[in-house]
Amino acid sequence: MNILEDIRVLDFGRYIAGPYCAALLGDLGAEVIRVERLNGSEDRFVHPLKDDGGEGAMFMQMNRNKKGMTLNPTKEGSNEIVKKLVESADVVVANLPPQTLKRMGIDYETISKYNPGIILTTVSAFGAGGPYSERVGFDGVGQAMSGAAYLTGNDDEPIKAYSPYIDYGTASLTAMGTLAAIIEKQKTGKGQVVEGALFATSLAFMNTHLIEQSITKKNRKAIGNRSPYAGPVDMVETKDGWIVVQVLGDTLFKRWANLLGEEDLLSDERFSTDINRGINGKILSKKTSEWASQYTNEEALNLLAEASVPAGPVNDLQDALDDPHVKAMNFFQDIEYPGIPGKSPVMGLPVKLSNSDNIIKKRPPLLGEDTDEILGNLGFSKEDIKEFRDKRII
Repeated sequence: MNILEDIRVLDFGRYIAGPYCAALLGDLGAEVIRVERLNGSEDRFVHPLKDDGGEGAMFMQMNRNKKGMTLNPTKEGSNEIVKKLVESADVVVANLPPQTLKRMGIDYETISKYNPGIILTTVSAFGAGGPYSERVGFDGVGQAMSGAAYLTGNDDEPIKAYSPYIDYGTASLTAMGTLAAIIEKQKTGKGQVVEGALFATSLAFMNTHLIEQSITKKNRKAIGNRSPYAGPVDMVETKDGWIVVQVLGDTLFKRWANLLGEEDLLSDERFSTDINRGINGKILSKKTSEWASQYTNEEALNLLAEASVPAGPVNDLQDALDDPHVKAMNFFQDIEYPGIPGKSPVMGLPVKLSNSDNIIKKRPPLLGEDTDEILGNLGFSKEDIKEFRDKRII
């Protein structure tokens, strides 16, 4: 995809929210320069892919389609590099606290002097202006504080989701905000700050439930895999595994009842509406469980598919990789990386655009792989670059 081919992005991000935002922009064709610490930023080594350490799975995903350079922007003498980088760029992405941005010289007040059209995309845990603004936090903090963890699992223990969906959601939303800022810049020539916050994303994703609580004061509790709003919605065991069944609306409930031979439930007041079916979901889950126990996963899912009832297998990670639909759709692209055995299945932009090829064009960079090229293109001589390296600026 070359939609953003004339856009340069400086990625000072760490872990997920910043780097994934920049990766999405790279997927759309932007030139993304990943700026790392001299010894490699921490997220380069998360989920290492070899027993003796080294690059990790997070780095493989977050840094596709990026160039890589090292830089210590807090080191005396680095300001000249930061200035030229910012002057050459359209967007700076940094999921770092405001005080850290200032210390690094990439706060908006500073970089907008270098380049009035620059867009600064920031992500923090809580956003600026509130009593928690200086606090740090990760995905799990957002899940916990929004009520999501409280309503997940059972009511004897709050549970957060295994996938850090708040991080990914914040990255995706800030990428959308950055695209809007790019459009605005093309109209006016002016830059701006795009501010994402993990807590804000978590509240947005829980907003339906928060609205209900505000109006009805139901004070809901966690009820496992069932839904308080419809039924049957649950994960049930088959002869050889688990499946999830999700029935929402009268039409699907009729299909489910006909499949299970439970037509008498269609005239039962306890199951007359989605809300009633949610209230009495234990009964519907029990019937679904008894039905599923007669079949293997494949048999049950085939019957549910024929009846047009939403269902799917509860896959482990290898099952997900081996899923025939995953393979047929080419969701993953196999990426080779020096020193890592085998190929990493990396997913690019999870949205298809009919007029663009959605392929990963560049593997993640080695540490500092493109530093000399980037600095050379900014006008620094080989002697300048050697001096920067001798001074441990790069």
